[in-house]
Amino acid sequence: MRQVQVMADSQLANGLNSDTPVSDAYRHALIRETLQTELLRVKALIIAAALLGSVAWVTFLIAPQVLNRIWEGTLKPIYLFSIIVPFFLFEIAVYALIKRQLALGRDLPVWRRYLNALIETSVPTCMLAVQMGNMGGERALGFIVPLIYLMFVIVSTLRLDFWLSVFTGFVAATELFLMAMYYLPVSAFDPAPSAGYHGARSLIILACGVLAGAVGSQLRRQFEKSIVAASARDRVTNLFGQHVSPQVAERLLTEGASAASDHRQVAVMFVDFRSFTSAARTRTPQQVVERLDGAFADLVEILDRHHGIVNKFLGDGFLALFGAPLDDPRAVHHAVAAAREMLNAMERNNKTNDWQLRIGIGLHFGAVVAGNIGSPRRKEYTVMGDTVNFASRIEALNKDFNSQFLISSAVRDALGEEGGDAVLLGEVPVKGYEQPMAIWRLA
Repeated sequence: MRQVQVMADSQLANGLNSDTPVSDAYRHALIRETLQTELLRVKALIIAAALLGSVAWVTFLIAPQVLNRIWEGTLKPIYLFSIIVPFFLFEIAVYALIKRQLALGRDLPVWRRYLNALIETSVPTCMLAVQMGNMGGERALGFIVPLIYLMFVIVSTLRLDFWLSVFTGFVAATELFLMAMYYLPVSAFDPAPSAGYHGARSLIILACGVLAGAVGSQLRRQFEKSIVAASARDRVTNLFGQHVSPQVAERLLTEGASAASDHRQVAVMFVDFRSFTSAARTRTPQQVVERLDGAFADLVEILDRHHGIVNKFLGDGFLALFGAPLDDPRAVHHAVAAAREMLNAMERNNKTNDWQLRIGIGLHFGAVVAGNIGSPRRKEYTVMGDTVNFASRIEALNKDFNSQFLISSAVRDALGEEGGDAVLLGEVPVKGYEQPMAIWRLA
């Protein structure tokens, strides 16, 4: 029995499995998405650092009195740039590292992510230390630097890792609390620091880290869903190979492609190049391949336009389906229209080639069983049944009748008035069948 076979990966059809190459593609896609968001986070920090440094420097040059009023005459640009410049250079190095990992298709080590989070989140602590040394502990803690911790917590969302965001919040909360409680000795004239007061502020920052982690986790789940959706598109591509037109592929994605076997009414078409093998003996393999590719390109493009799919190339021919994997109430009409156009296309093709090709087409319409068969690791989409056998036998009869396009009575009946030009060749003996079968000629 001649069958339609299109390669399909069953593991993808049944979901992602860690032991399959599909899961490797899934992991690589997820790593890529995660690193892309990491790049976005680093870009945001670089831009923020550049803006902060630029604004501070321009303000100091143009209106130094403004900074003097804000910082009470205690800010010196060297203090600010001694922190911003190293941070800026550090983030550029991180950006370059992530780009390199993206190019190599590798993820960042977990320890490096946590080390990076620790270093970044400690930058506000350094700034706070400078500010407390110039402005005083109480004023510094009530000023803007503690709010910078929140900036790092917020952008940690783009790490898409719950625990990394929580770690960032924990580092920020802990360092702020320690700076408030222990960095500078409290003079006799200052009120004693309240652990509860500073602890409450730190807990808020930690809570922000937890919330950022929750948001990041949700974003990660959305990325995972997007990758699964892309895998579903790949499933259609793998299931039906490169044998469906873009229009059919879109319908499969919209309507779904069932992996279960089912019964369908399908128009089965066999196409064969007549006397191709003998003609190919006098030509080089390269010439043979180029001639076939050129002819196939025209024929397959015609099938696409008429809602057919090529399910299997058979050396110097192919097998096409109309009505599978998607139902088509006009499968026969589309198949006949495609066959007529293919014959015309071959005439035009022969005018521009020294190697003249003549095709034979056999078409039958009937019930088939369509579905996936194979091993658990590898399946093929297949149609089986007498309809497939008979379509193959009809095509072979073209040699006997010196014809190019033969159809069965089932196709003639389905065509109705559109098959008025069909010529009955009579009851013809068909190999493999006990009783002669009615065969019709369309070309």
